[in-house]
Order: sequence, then C-alpha cells, then structure tokens
Amino acid sequence: MLELLPLILFGVVFLLILLGFPVAFTLGGVSILFGLGFIGPSFFNFIPSRIMGTMTNTVLIAVPLFVYMGIMLEKSGLAERMLDTMGLLFGRIKGGLAISVIIVGALLAASTGIVGATVITMGLISLPTMLKRGYQPELATGTIAASGTLGQIIPPSVLLVLMGSVLNVDVGNLFTAAFLPGLCLVGSYLIYVVIISMLKPQHAPALPQEEVSAFWQQENKAILTQLAFAFFLPLGLIVVVLGSILAGIASPTEAAAIGAFGATLLTWGQNRRHGKKSWPIFQEVMQETTKITSMVFFIIIGSGIFTLAFKLLGGETYILGLIEQAELSPESFLFVVMLVVFVAGFFIDFIEIIYIIVPIIVPVFVRFYQQGAEIFEFAPSKTIALTWIGILIAVNLQTSFLTPPFGFSLFYLKGVAPPSVTTQHLYRGIIPFILIQLIFLSILIWQPAFITLLIDSPG
Repeated sequence: MLELLPLILFGVVFLLILLGFPVAFTLGGVSILFGLGFIGPSFFNFIPSRIMGTMTNTVLIAVPLFVYMGIMLEKSGLAERMLDTMGLLFGRIKGGLAISVIIVGALLAASTGIVGATVITMGLISLPTMLKRGYQPELATGTIAASGTLGQIIPPSVLLVLMGSVLNVDVGNLFTAAFLPGLCLVGSYLIYVVIISMLKPQHAPALPQEEVSAFWQQENKAILTQLAFAFFLPLGLIVVVLGSILAGIASPTEAAAIGAFGATLLTWGQNRRHGKKSWPIFQEVMQETTKITSMVFFIIIGSGIFTLAFKLLGGETYILGLIEQAELSPESFLFVVMLVVFVAGFFIDFIEIIYIIVPIIVPVFVRFYQQGAEIFEFAPSKTIALTWIGILIAVNLQTSFLTPPFGFSLFYLKGVAPPSVTTQHLYRGIIPFILIQLIFLSILIWQPAFITLLIDSPG
C-alpha cells in the first residue's frame, strides 16, 4: 500500500484541481499533509530550501518581465492597430484578412506569450471584422484560435521559461530550439489559408477596393508613419529581444528587461501621438502583471513542495519500476507521455502540467538517455535530449489548447464571439489546424533536426 502513496498523492491533487480548488494551495497543501502524515515532521526541514531555490532562481525573473511586456503592448491598443494596418496591407488579395491575423498572432505571440490574452484580444478585434467582410465563420474562428495559441511555442514564451526551470536546461537553448518549429508552424497556417482562399474564394473574400484604395491614397508620410507605429516598431522590439537571446548577446532575463522597457517607451510614444494619458495604462499593466506573476510563483512554490513529497514517498523509483515491469520501450513511453499531456491540456493550464507532470517524467527520459536508447541517438548530450522533449511537450500543449470539446482557446474565443458564432462553428473551424498541429508534431518526433539544428550549429 505504501508504494502506491505517490500515485494516490498525484490522483488527489489532480482530482481537486479538476474540482476547481486553487491550484497553488492544492499542490502545496495536499503535499504537506501527505508529507506530515507519511514522512513525519522532518518533511518540513526540506521545504525552506525548495522555496528559496525558487525565489533565488534568476531565470524566473524573466517571467514577470515578459508578462509586463505583453500586457503593456496589449493594453496600449497596439494589437488593434497592428491588425487594422496588416489587414489593409493584405486587403487586396483573397484571404488577406486571415493572413494578417496569422502574422499579427505570431507577432503578439512573440510579445505576450499569454494565450488567453492573445485569443481574446484578436477575437474582439478581428472576428467581427472578418464576419462583416463575408468570411466563413469556421475559417475565421479557426484562424483566430490557432494563431492565438502560437504564444505557447514562439519565443520568447513564458511556457518555455518555466519549462527550462523544470528541465534544468538553458532557457536560451529552448528559445533557439523553438524558433524554427514556430516559424514552420506559422508558415503551415499561412499555406492552409492561401490554399483555402484559392479553392473556395467565397470563404475568404478580399476587402472592398474603395477601402484599400483609401489607405494607399494617403500621403506617403502618413502611410509610413502608420506602418512605423503599428508594425515596424513593435517588430523591431521583438527582433531586438529575440535576436539578442539567439545571438547570445543577452540572457533571457536581460532580454526580457529590454523588452519591458521598450514596450513602455512604445506605449508612451503611441499615447503621446494620439493624445492619450499613459499613467492609467501603466497602473493597469502593473496591477495585471502583479496578479499574474503572483499566481505563477505561488504555483511554482506549491509544485516544488509537491515534487519534493512525490520524490520522498518514492515516486520516481515506483514509476521507473513500473516502466521496467511493463517493458515499455522509450518510443512507447514517449507516446504515453504525449497522450497524457495532450489529454491533461483539456482540463488544466500549461503551468500546472509543467510543474506536475514534467518533473515526474524527466527522470525516466534521463534514464533512457543514460542507457543509450536509440531514440536519443541524435543527441550528443543530455541537455539537447531534454530540450527536444521540452519542445515536443510545448507543441503538444499548444495542440491540446485547440482540441474540442475542452480546448481553452475555444472557450476564450466563444466568450467574446458574436451570438451568430456557434460552438459548432468553432469545432468545425479548428479541425484543419489541429490536423496541421498533429502532422507537425509527428514530424518533430520523426526529425529532431528541426529542433536541434540551430542549437547544434557552431556559436
């Protein structure tokens, strides 16, 4: 019976979270009760070091900075101006609005990394416009939901920062490894929209000619000013932040600080140009950042206590024993992990998955790597092997965010969609993007070079 305690702990925690109890306090509280009951008062001796390890982790400082950067760009109205401007740029071609949504979604993903905020923002701004322009509801909702979840994989991503802290791998390496998959995924979405626009032009019509002409008939200075403030400056900020990380000039934490400062300057410049006051926006951004950051760190601390209790109760040994008894191959175990993560993504947020499931499976993959498993032949080091696993989990989580009937992105979008958009529209519209995701995930498993190419290259 005692050997089942780690699984009972996991099951109780998972059940209480599904029932709606606060994640952070459920993780920490239940783990403390199990530790006190089955390990004894000595369990408390280990907790302070866990908490201090979290509080002194310099990598995690990037979390509030990236959150601040994303919320600042969202609250400033920049997302709305980006969508408007990009829509006009691509308005002459069929599917132009959908193409602009994907591109802006990728840019917002690289600046916010917060799926809920991105999906809601794009749903409020672009969905009514797309429907008004005659877009098929399925194509419009599918494009918005899929583009809004790109923040899970496109760096700099909060998910990848947290993943790096759990996997104990360099966050900069995770960002570098995620860059090419993220870019390919955006390209896959664009190809799908272009093909649909060619095969079924009535589903993705171009903007009215007079509306596009009115934009291009402005003075060159007005056009350039609009493009600069709505597109090039935000893009420049993202390039500086991400480029400094990929080039090794700055750590993710340092780049996050640059991004937060740059977003503040950009918002101030936008507000001054439009005659708006900046201080109310700054206050709102700081309040939202504090709320989100506090929630994240409480979950991290709670999950640290959970992982501690799980290990001291013999959880790692028990899981490894089960795998040996079942004679699971590394490939079979990877399939099971991908399936568990995919299903768990229906019910709980990515932060809980990263801090509940990932710490349990990492020792197993490390054992397989040390045994020279064929699945890791491509990896010259344990770090690269774990980086590959981390990116696979990130892409998997992004897919589960889209999958009916419980996909979080679908709930977010339904909450802000017009009454004419039904749940069936959402479900039918997202299916092609889910298929793209699953095919892409299979390619990443089959060809790890898509992930390891840039981190394997010299420099």
